Amino acid sequence: MTTLARLTADLTTSMKARDAFRTNTIRQVIGAVRAAEKAGPSVVELDDEQVQAVLASEVKKRRESAEIYTSAGATDRATTETGEADLIESYLPTALSEADLDEVVAAVIAETGATSMRDMGAVMRAAQAAAASRGRVDGKVLSQRVKAALSAG
Repeated sequence: MTTLARLTADLTTSMKARDAFRTNTIRQVIGAVRAAEKAGPSVVELDDEQVQAVLASEVKKRRESAEIYTSAGATDRATTETGEADLIESYLPTALSEADLDEVVAAVIAETGATSMRDMGAVMRAAQAAAASRGRVDGKVLSQRVKAALSAG
């Protein structure tokens, strides 16, 4: 079952259960996917990987909004944004653990023969490809790990 099909099925289930929070969040996400489908010069149907990229973007937006609301003292709105982010995140593949991520970075550095920060671009490209095949990874976290590994080496 594709991610979009799962979202649609879960929308129906949440509507029948009268779960307003879940229904509204899933509707927003499906709307974001539909908007992404119409964003180009012609309407296209997104594949599952592209849908997951939209979901990851929506999670990131909500996490950033939660931080802003928290710093502004609007904890109730921050809680709502965090809840929505957690719900959307449940539709994404599991994230790589720190140990797995360090393992990927070490393997890529060894494979590319990188020795300094000048090689970071090549290492990042290879690390993103390697990490994507094993699970979900945040680019910012991956970048920090690569920098740390290249600085230490």
